[in-house]
Formats: sequence, C-alpha cells, structure tokens
Amino acid sequence: MKAIIINEFGSANVLTYCECPKPTIAKGEVLIRTTYTSVNFADIKNRTGNKAKANFPMILGLDIAGTVEEFFGNNSEFQKGDQVIAFPKNGAYAEYVVAKEQLVFKIPQDVPREKVAAVPTVLFLSYMLTHQVAAITEQDTVLIHAASGGVGTMLIQMAKRLGAKQILGTVSQLEKAAIAYQLGAHQVFTYDDFSTSINNYTNGHGVDIIFDSIAGAITEESLHCLASYGTLVQFGNSGGRAGSINTSDLHSSCRNIKGFSLGTTRAKSPAMLQQVAQAIFAIVKEESFQVPISKIFSLEEMQQAHELMESRQHQGKILIKI
Repeated sequence: MKAIIINEFGSANVLTYCECPKPTIAKGEVLIRTTYTSVNFADIKNRTGNKAKANFPMILGLDIAGTVEEFFGNNSEFQKGDQVIAFPKNGAYAEYVVAKEQLVFKIPQDVPREKVAAVPTVLFLSYMLTHQVAAITEQDTVLIHAASGGVGTMLIQMAKRLGAKQILGTVSQLEKAAIAYQLGAHQVFTYDDFSTSINNYTNGHGVDIIFDSIAGAITEESLHCLASYGTLVQFGNSGGRAGSINTSDLHSSCRNIKGFSLGTTRAKSPAMLQQVAQAIFAIVKEESFQVPISKIFSLEEMQQAHELMESRQHQGKILIKI
C-alpha cells in the first residue's frame, strides 16, 4: 500500500510518500481502506516530535473515513463494505489502516461522506468540550481562541446551537475573522491585548467560559478576562509553551480550570466516544451545520498540506483525499 512515513523528526520535508506493507488485524480490530484523512495541528507536533519517543518508521495522522475491508472472527459488529469513520491505532496517512472496534463508527446512509470525513477529531472534541467538560448554557458568554481553525469553527457552531448569550473569538489577524462571524460569532478580536478588549466589550464582566488550545501567554492573559465563577478549558498547546497559573487567581474569584485531551480519552475511555457518536452524525446531517474546508490535497501532496497548516493561513479543515 501507499503511505506517508517519517524516519526522523523535522520539517515537512521529512514526510515521505512510499510503498509500505499492508497492515494485519488482531482480535477486536478492523482493517479499513482509507478514503479521506485530515491534517490536525497535533500532526505537526508529532512530526517535529520528542526524540525520546521515536519509533521509526512512523505514520502520522489521527482520523480517517473509509470502508471496512476485513474484520476479525465471527462476532464483529462490522461487515465488509461498511462506511465508517475511525481513529486508527498506528497513524492515518495510508491507503489501509487498522483500528480498534471501539474507535470505529458506522456512518449512517444519509450523512454526507466528505462532510463527515473532515471532522472526526474536531467534532468529537468540540462536542465533548461544550456538552460535557464545560456545558454551555444560555446565560454564558463564551470565548473561543483560534476561532478560525478546525476546532474553533466547530466550537462556534456548538456554542450557537446551545444558545450561548454571546460568542467571542480570537484570531491572529482580522482577515481571518470573516469565517467566525459567518458561523455565528458576535465579536472577534486579535490576540494583541485581547483581555482588555474583551473586558471593555463586556462592560467589565468578562467571559464565563474560555476554550483554549494555545496555552502559553494566551492562557495567562485569559485569566484577566475570565469572570468570577468562570471556567477555562485548556485542551492543547499549539503555541508550544505551557502557561503559568497562580493559585491565588483561582480561589478568591471562585474560577476553575479544566483540562481535556481527546487523545487520552481515545486511549483510556473509548466508550465515551461511542456515547456521543450518534449525536455527532445527527449534527453533520443538518444542512445548517457547516464544515469549512480550507483545501483538499492528495496523499502525495502531504508535505504541502503540512506547510499550509504550519503557515496558519488556512481557515477550516485541511482534508486529504486518498
């Protein structure tokens, strides 16, 4: 089969298109022929890597959409030909992948294939963040960092569906704000002194919930505009630096900070994903629910896809058609 591998950590040019052995399955697994995969920012971090965790050759990628080719034994709930989305166990940038049955989800017939193919990671993540980790109510003013990206565009729509009182966003440059407004954001700011702008906009109240995938200085400044009894949800560190938090910023204001990782959830509590899968498919079926796609590449063009992700000039998802 054709796949994209890396044999060392580094820039996008370490991504190599080559022939690899077709994987085999064991008990509780299915073999899937990949139709689509996507590029997530976690792929960039995994490509640049931690040398202490090197296990080369390595296939990157978090999610796929495709067709079941093979299942193990006679008791599988899957059949050959089933259309599915999945979180593979050893990477997604390949014509064939293996996934544990608990992390494979049948796509209902009436769900648009390309639309759902773009969102396994970002939609599962945004649904769980807004419904379970920090459930949004109609009284909440919500701030979404990186509002024009793959997760950000999903979070805006989730907040709108849940009736948030106000939906605010941040972006690196205002040229990227258009997509956030289109999807339902009430106001979008740049990262430059955003806490002051938000406090002015909210007449000093601040925001009730913050969704932060950047970390570093963004997390630290976020506490300057988080309301009393508010919640900051930290679910990534695309900025590359951890943020520092003073405990005194929490107890006296009754604010709290939560952490969430979809990767940890896939590994330790996959049943949680099964519980929300049908809700995810129902949302994707709605014509009003938009899945902005920045660009579709072929598998051979993975290097260009990574370069676009790293440039931060994209809006919406980067999709790979195989």
